[in-house]
Amino acid sequence: MKEDDFLWFQKWYQIHCDGDWEHSRRIHLGTIDNPGWSLTVNLQDTELEDKKFQEVNIERSEKDWIFCTVKDSQFEGRCGVVNLPEVLELFRNWAEN
Repeated sequence: MKEDDFLWFQKWYQIHCDGDWEHSRRIHLGTIDNPGWSLTVNLQDTELEDKKFQEVNIERSEKDWIFCTVKDSQFEGRCGVVNLPEVLELFRNWAEN
């Protein structure tokens, strides 16, 4: 991950914090038991809410994988324990293009 992907993600979140959005439109970063990461970004009331997303499903190995989709106005990224930087990069590339 380029360091600025994470910084960009923080700024994206900050831009949408308007005193209301952040209370009901949350971002959740957690872990899963594979082991791996889970990132869910609520897109309601953002510029990305209706933007088309091409599902990403990459399985390089049991520990090196990525699955990203958008459904019900939520970006959902799931990945192996070392793939979180790639998920953030995918989110950023989709959001900026």
